[in-house]
Amino acid sequence: MIENPAIQVNSEIGTLKSVLLHRPGAEIENITPDTMERLLFDDIPFLQNAQKEHDYFAKTLQDHGVETVYIEQLLEDVLQDDAVRDEFLTRYLFEHHYLNDAMKDIKAYLNSLEIHDLVATIYAGLRRDLVDFTHPNLHDVAGSDAENPFLMDPLPNAYFTRDPQAMMGNGLTINHMSFEARRPESLITEFVMKYHPRFTGKVDVWLDRNTNARIEGGDELVLNDHTLAIGVSERTSSRAIQALAEELFSNDDSNFDTILAVEIPHNHAMMHLDTVFTMVNYDQFTVFPGIMNDEGKMNINILHAGDNGEVKMEHRDNLKESLKEVLNLDDLDLIETGGGDPIVAPREQWNDGSNNLTIAPGEVVTYDRNYVSIKLMREHGIKVNEILSSELARGRGGGRCMSQPIWRENI
Repeated sequence: MIENPAIQVNSEIGTLKSVLLHRPGAEIENITPDTMERLLFDDIPFLQNAQKEHDYFAKTLQDHGVETVYIEQLLEDVLQDDAVRDEFLTRYLFEHHYLNDAMKDIKAYLNSLEIHDLVATIYAGLRRDLVDFTHPNLHDVAGSDAENPFLMDPLPNAYFTRDPQAMMGNGLTINHMSFEARRPESLITEFVMKYHPRFTGKVDVWLDRNTNARIEGGDELVLNDHTLAIGVSERTSSRAIQALAEELFSNDDSNFDTILAVEIPHNHAMMHLDTVFTMVNYDQFTVFPGIMNDEGKMNINILHAGDNGEVKMEHRDNLKESLKEVLNLDDLDLIETGGGDPIVAPREQWNDGSNNLTIAPGEVVTYDRNYVSIKLMREHGIKVNEILSSELARGRGGGRCMSQPIWRENI
């Protein structure tokens, strides 16, 4: 058991004390119409306004006593060490399929940059015309991708810090991201957890990014100190959930003994569980009704720890009853996105009306544009802090997506 853990996340609703963010940078401007689909965007945000909106989000959290920690600054800290920087760049370029002379030339350029500029380039992407290759034939090193102006693609999804990792208990999963466009983000997490003095030796890694099964943090919800809800989704596979259950249930450092595996439609509109379902109070949840069939049923499995750490599974088909069962509640309040209206609900779900960041029991941060869902939450007694959403929402993620809690008070 870690004596002085750097992470404490035993719920979705405990008072938030510290959170990991990434302020959008030049990577947003390096999306083009030709690369939007590959980079998982539906539109190109206006960077200047996106930064203003993100700063407003961060200030809202700070005004509530939350420490805002920026992943890009943590990466700058760890790359100050020459050996760590060389290891990181070697791994980073290898995962971009560069070897030998190509890796040498690209690494030489990156090492010529100041650390702040190096980290900015890692996020913004590396344009091909910036590298002076020693060998002319290496100009076509990307093969069929030679027309791509970037040797290393930008990371425009990085402001959604929820997904590359998921902090739970006193540890985290470092995730094998579903799409190649996002996989460098969890490599950054790996190095920060391994080498930054804030975290090194002070966290448990429940699952690392080298697993073959895809999993992302937007699908991983901490319902209480021994229960998780995980979405079986476009981005997270049932194999990954099984692997995580086996680790958590058999690891003496873990208190988790129950996982509620909730299957949701596998599509871009509902890419993660937290885009359709979030916990906002001890017994209150927001939910998009479109994840259920006309009879209100869906595919759910409850995974329990057996006597020797093995995984036992029981099937269910009702979300409300399953939540009552695993949380030992007599009743609970499911607040439907957009009031369940057939036009409003899908519109507000698309604009992240279900993606609420709970900062204390019964208090959330959410996009201002989802006014029907906001009104409904307030009618149900939830305190709502509205944040700006014109540009940030173009990336398909809200307050929960843009934040990775590091420390929450226990409830």
